[in-house]
Amino acid sequence: MALGPFVRDDRYSTVAIAFHWTIALLVLFNLAVGLFHDGLPREWQLMPLHKAAGITVLVLSLGRLAWRLMHLPPTRATNVAPWEHRFALVVHWTLYFLMIAMPLTGWAMSSVGHDGNPPRPLTWFFLFAIPYLPVSPGMADFGHEAHEILGYLMTALVLLHVAAALRHHLVRRDVTLVRMLPILRPREG
Repeated sequence: MALGPFVRDDRYSTVAIAFHWTIALLVLFNLAVGLFHDGLPREWQLMPLHKAAGITVLVLSLGRLAWRLMHLPPTRATNVAPWEHRFALVVHWTLYFLMIAMPLTGWAMSSVGHDGNPPRPLTWFFLFAIPYLPVSPGMADFGHEAHEILGYLMTALVLLHVAAALRHHLVRRDVTLVRMLPILRPREG
């Protein structure tokens, strides 16, 4: 579904590729920090970076979604069965949902203090303050639980997405992965 220019190419646009890889790197960083932060030294200051990266993912994902709705993706590989294509669409749109829901639930849970303490400072990479969301303690608790559950779902879907891309590239030997790489171009013919 695209609302804007009906232009198709053999690969994704430079803007789509930049959105994809920037968000992918930030999501991978945040998943790693989210899953393993308890075992890492506090002096590394990873949680403020995790929160700033999450807000960045939110903003970039909204931009990416707007771009996607206005630009058609390349046609799918011819060796993809209709059910595989539908499944890939479900995974992709679920990832879009998670790239927006994860930062919002994290932002909600960071907007309320715990155990009588005020909320910790929320900044964008220590450069400027990010305002807290006007949420109740109950909503912040819901945000905490949802953030954790959605984080596991995001991890599973990211692993599935990477495995599918590698399958296309290494087993099927089609251009699916290459079309999203910033350097390589699909082979002619």
